[in-house]
Amino acid sequence: MAMDAGEIERLIKAGIPDAEVTIRDLAGDGDHYAATVISASFRGKSRVQQHQLVYAALKGQMGGALHALALQTAAPEA
Repeated sequence: MAMDAGEIERLIKAGIPDAEVTIRDLAGDGDHYAATVISASFRGKSRVQQHQLVYAALKGQMGGALHALALQTAAPEA
């Protein structure tokens, strides 16, 4: 079963409360999304560590209900 953009955003914000999240459905099929996540909690972390935080917030949905997620992360500009 596909996952909707609102659920992806809800999970990310639940795991990273200060996150600014933008979700785009890339294929219109509910399976392929792009997400931009901006959070102060990313400051000082590598890109891999930032992505790991987002994947942890998704609670194991990657590869299951959520097939593909193109992820961009950043700390807010000071």
